[in-house]
Amino acid sequence: MNLYLTRHQYKNTFTEDLWAALEEASHKPVGAVMSTWTKQMGFPVVKVTSRQDGNNRKLTVAQEKFCADGKASSNDCLWMIPVTFSSSDSPGSVIQQTVLETKSAEVTLQGVSADEWVKVNPGTVGYYRTQYPPDMLAQFVPAIRDKSLPPLDRLGLLDDLFAMVQAGQTPTVEVLKLMQAFSQEDNYTVWSSIANSLSKLSLLLSHTDFDDLFRLYGRRLMKGVGDRLGWDPKPKESHLDTLLRSLAIDRLCVFEDEAYIKEAHKRFEDHVSGKAPLPADLRFPVFKAVLAKGDEKTYNTMLRLYREADLHEEKDRISRALGAIKDVAVLKKVLDFAMSKEVRSQDTVFVIISVAMSKKGRELAWTFFKDNWQELMNRYRGGFLLARLVKYSTENFADEEHAIEVEEFFKSHPSPGTERTVQQSLETIRLSAAWLERDKEATRAYLTSVSN
Repeated sequence: MNLYLTRHQYKNTFTEDLWAALEEASHKPVGAVMSTWTKQMGFPVVKVTSRQDGNNRKLTVAQEKFCADGKASSNDCLWMIPVTFSSSDSPGSVIQQTVLETKSAEVTLQGVSADEWVKVNPGTVGYYRTQYPPDMLAQFVPAIRDKSLPPLDRLGLLDDLFAMVQAGQTPTVEVLKLMQAFSQEDNYTVWSSIANSLSKLSLLLSHTDFDDLFRLYGRRLMKGVGDRLGWDPKPKESHLDTLLRSLAIDRLCVFEDEAYIKEAHKRFEDHVSGKAPLPADLRFPVFKAVLAKGDEKTYNTMLRLYREADLHEEKDRISRALGAIKDVAVLKKVLDFAMSKEVRSQDTVFVIISVAMSKKGRELAWTFFKDNWQELMNRYRGGFLLARLVKYSTENFADEEHAIEVEEFFKSHPSPGTERTVQQSLETIRLSAAWLERDKEATRAYLTSVSN
């Protein structure tokens, strides 16, 4: 950078000037590599297969454009991809690197035995997805359990795998198998990725008749971290453990763990009575847990807390938790409350979204959106809040009938500024429908097999 800045001080430059300076300083083909990344759209997935050749591991790495919908790319894209490798003998370092500039290439890793795992893109620094076959994924399981695979690699491995599952290029069962190895995970960032994947799967499987099996799977997966951290902070614990506690309690309550729900109710009662106020970081998960098992009386208690709260932060926690309630009649009251003068206009959207994110509430929220479309347009016309409301009111369905309904509604009710959001929602609905069609029965069979 010093060379670039010195050479071009007080001058205008082109992108190529930067590449030239970096290339001169590093003695690497920066210009050739970067042009493949900046002059074409998208990014690649590197697909890897492995075979043993004596004491060496031979890998075949192949590239293609990554498409979230799983469709084959119509154009013949090629990137110059710096591909790096690590193994179980050297988990924290790069043992070999190459530049993949053709469709596929073979790489030989010297001295890597058949029982060692091999990780592509160690540290998850390369801007590409990686797809492994089942046999290579299975080799990571012990390293995930004993955490000898570094945190960034555990995170990247799961993130890539889930992306391939969503794209339909890997069966859902593969990610369920891999996630089971994370039951003793202690890294907050890794758990955040796991929780995100679990939330997406939970939303998808809420369209099936075996979502109870998935909740059991989730409880078993997260029970260890929840029990380890407990409900109360430990002396000198890190702020990441504090965040992880809130995450674990929230997920365990969503997955209907009886012990955690019972404790949430107890602490909520102490909070309401003033005996023991809830810590701020636990209020949202506790509010949701109590509402999920609550009735109109519970709802009225939450409204009272909302009205008594002095801080907007507290009002926000309560209002965003209201959608967790499962009584349809009360959910209708939540939607009416969202449009009332008690809720700030900019917060209304998030109350409606909280309803739309639930199994019982998504159809209700979509109907409410359609019935109140003109008023919502008048409030948020052209703003990002309207786009966000459109997104979450529509994208949680998973069948062609709803895709057509959403498409027809917005054809007859133009909403300027949301056109792209509508198209993305339609794509998400159809991808979810295809996902269910593709993997529903295999997922049911797997969850049944591990539920005993």
